[in-house]
Formats: sequence, C-alpha cells, structure tokens
Amino acid sequence: MGRTTIRDLERKYRDDEPLTMLTAYDAPIGKLVDEGGVDMILVGDSAGHNHMGYEDTIPVTMDEQLSNTASVVRGTEDAMIVGDMPFGSYGASVEESVENASRFLQEAGADAVKLETAPAGETTIEIVDRLTELGIPVQGHLGLTPQRMNELGGAVIQGREGPDSAFADELVDTAERLEEAGIFSLVLEGVTEAVAKRITEAVDVPTIGIGAGRYVDGQVLVITDVLGLGGEGYSLSKQYADLDSVIREAVESYVADVESGTFPTSENAYEPIDAE
Repeated sequence: MGRTTIRDLERKYRDDEPLTMLTAYDAPIGKLVDEGGVDMILVGDSAGHNHMGYEDTIPVTMDEQLSNTASVVRGTEDAMIVGDMPFGSYGASVEESVENASRFLQEAGADAVKLETAPAGETTIEIVDRLTELGIPVQGHLGLTPQRMNELGGAVIQGREGPDSAFADELVDTAERLEEAGIFSLVLEGVTEAVAKRITEAVDVPTIGIGAGRYVDGQVLVITDVLGLGGEGYSLSKQYADLDSVIREAVESYVADVESGTFPTSENAYEPIDAE
C-alpha cells in the first residue's frame, strides 16, 4: 500500500473527509499509532516535555529530533511522517534551514517537515518557499507556537481579539502567504474557534487543529495526552486511556512478585535445575 502521500491527503480534503494526526516519539508507540489508522504522525518537538524530560520544547536539538524521527519511521509503514524542526534549526539563513530540513528526509526518512511561523513571519515564509521549491514538503504552523512561548509570555490563546480584528487579519494573511509558498497543510494551535474557521475558509489547503475547535479540516493531539501517560492533559485534548494507572499497577505487581519470590519461576529459567 505504501505511506500516505500529499495526494492522498488532498483527495480526503476534497471529499470533505476529516484528516487525523497524532504525535509519536519512538518506534513502539509509532507502530501502535500507525496501526490505529492515522493519516499522519507528527514527530513533534513536544517530545521535549512529553518524552525527554525537558521543561518545554526549547532545549530539543536537531540530533535528538532526527533520532526520534528515525525511530518512528522504523516503527511504521502507512502514515505520513512529519518531522518537527526544532528551535534554532531554521531562520538563521535560508541555506542552513534547507540543510537542516534536508536531513529530516535524507537521514531520518521523514516525508515532510513542519515549521512554526509568527504572524507576518517573513523569514519563515521565505524558507518555506525555498524548501518547497527544492522538493521538501512543508506543513505550516500558526497560532500558539510553542517555540515562541518566551516571546508570547506563556500559553496565550490566539485570536481572542475577535475574528474581525487586526490580529486575525494578520493571521489570515500569513496563512494565505504560507499557502502561496507551498505548504501542503497548516496546523492551527490554540486559536479561538471563530478565527480558526476564518483561516480555514481563507486557504485552499487542509487546516489541522489542536485547540482550534470544530471548523477545521482535521485534528492533531499529543499522544501522551490521548493515552493518559505522564501527567494531566489539557482542556483542548481528550484522554482515551489511563496508561499511568496501568503501568503503575504493572510495576507494583512486578516489585511484589520479586520481593515475595514468586518471580522468576522455573518457567522463566533456561535449563532449570531441580530444587533441592
């Protein structure tokens, strides 16, 4: 069958079929997410605080992202794999940005990359234009952009000035310019529903929402939030399992078995000897 392609996504988009996307950061989880049938897997820099123990996304390096992406690629067969370019890996120059984006495809085996863009982000728009010209598929990202959290002053929901505000106009204009630069889809994160709806209506590429409400063309969530793994989720998400409890109970049972002598048994030994 082969991996999901941009043409596959375009077909679903034209047929008004919602697109599905989840994050994954390693081969075992990537394999399960892939088998669950998502269209795309984002190897997000959200690995920083959901997988690698950092406070946020800022410390995540290119080498770490390439390693995470390659792991997910090795564990999957069907979903499109999008590598999230980490903080500082693009923007210093077009040349360096192209080199780093290329590494995601050449070294990690990703199908595309994702770049965050500030409102009216001239530099990123120029980079997107160059990447797509060279054959590197790019997913855009507008709204609450975690790599700019220090500048934003925290997780501030974008668009609360209203769908007809100057700020909303700027987001729409940026989305349209990203479309002109060649993005194949656009993540809208932490954006009010009315603004997300306006952006979706303004562009002719699929919008993928995370905390952007109902009037978008698809959804993406962080896998640890979906699985209930590693702490409390966010109101923008939905928890579909409680793996924290499952894993904790399994570890407690293992510890109890070892301490009581009920594990291992002869069945767990190679060439067991008879007990005296």
